[in-house]
Amino acid sequence: MTNNPLPAALFESLFLKLIAVLELTQRPEGIVTPQAKQAVLHATNEFKSALNQAKELAVHLPGGELLIDDQTEVIEMLTELRDRKRQQLTEFSTRTLAASSAFAVDHRMEIDSMASTPFHES
Repeated sequence: MTNNPLPAALFESLFLKLIAVLELTQRPEGIVTPQAKQAVLHATNEFKSALNQAKELAVHLPGGELLIDDQTEVIEMLTELRDRKRQQLTEFSTRTLAASSAFAVDHRMEIDSMASTPFHES
């Protein structure tokens, strides 16, 4: 299997393979010659193989075993979790800004008090 759980090329090729089968079976001269029968058999086998591979990939998709209601429940739970995390980040950001502002004020006062102290050479 590939890294991509659903390779688009495989699914796109299904249409081309089906068209090939239909074109071969719908010829005006029919499929009476051994060569025509062989071409139809080959095209049909290619289509079946690609279709089976696509089915196999679809069946093994993660989360595919869940019913729609279960999937909806998981999505809602993840959305709620995401919203709580965003709220926590906002709160953390606010606290961090407040703390850094207080720190900056303390430092400014310290620097200001040093600036107002006369310089003494030793």
